[in-house]
Amino acid sequence: MQTKNNAVDTAAFGGQGWSPRIRSHAMEIGDIWAGCGLDSEWKPLKTVLVHRPGPELSVSRDQANACQLAEPLDVQKAGQEHDRMVKIYRENQVEVQMLTPGPQAPVLPNQLYCADLVAMTPQGAILARPASTVRAGEERWVARTLGMLGIPVLKTLTGTATFEGADLMWLDPATAVIGRGLRTNQAAIDQITSLLSEMDITTLAFDLPFGTMHFMGMLRIVDKDLAFVWPRRTPYALVTALKDRGFQVRSLPSEAEALSRMAFNFVVLGPKKIMLPAGNPKTVAGYENQGIHCIPVPVDELQKANGAVGCMTGILHREI
Repeated sequence: MQTKNNAVDTAAFGGQGWSPRIRSHAMEIGDIWAGCGLDSEWKPLKTVLVHRPGPELSVSRDQANACQLAEPLDVQKAGQEHDRMVKIYRENQVEVQMLTPGPQAPVLPNQLYCADLVAMTPQGAILARPASTVRAGEERWVARTLGMLGIPVLKTLTGTATFEGADLMWLDPATAVIGRGLRTNQAAIDQITSLLSEMDITTLAFDLPFGTMHFMGMLRIVDKDLAFVWPRRTPYALVTALKDRGFQVRSLPSEAEALSRMAFNFVVLGPKKIMLPAGNPKTVAGYENQGIHCIPVPVDELQKANGAVGCMTGILHREI
């Protein structure tokens, strides 16, 4: 390109008028990038990502297991239950973002489980890479939606790594924990550990027991110093890590309701405030006796797809 004399003194060449970008990426969250991220499991919830169930869940009884569903659903009832969950979020000042698949894109049966498809850091998202072929590709529509929302994707897993977002949780702003098991493998843990180390965050990995799906199913943190665990499922070393950081570690109120009604599959709306599946009186009484405000929501039909409130909610933003 031909330039005039002294062109190097102009802004385009770093001369007069040049404005260097000196702020860090973290400082641009909430400005250039949308407000997003988290560094806890319990601080006030600000934004969630959900997908309203639709025709993709119209599978026969013979197809249900292959689609990773417990049994066929009444799609209309499932949609109504999902609408009620969304209404509760909005009543509690939580912004609800809807997953946006591409035009004419095939929507897969498990797409409603947004918690599995993304994990947030203080500076942006880690895009999941689901472990089964049944769910392969669901993450594309999360990536598309995050892009439209202005949320940065910091990591897309590569190689043979598999990872689902419900396997990553936060003990404190400097410590993330991740479960190694059916859905998340060591290759993914290595890649995530490397990413988080760039933010001065330590990653602790724990093996999950055979027959469990996600880390989220054995640990729930409801306040800065209060955690609930599922005994005989939760790794001892994880309980030790919690206690070392000043947490009171208590058992879930009713294992029977957790097994039969997914009572432990809840979302923390803020300190000691949760939304959980309705129809769990022992669980609600147990939590309320410990000062936790419970908001039940009916999800009987949705549970037939093998998940509940926690599974259906991708957390995009908590107060930091």
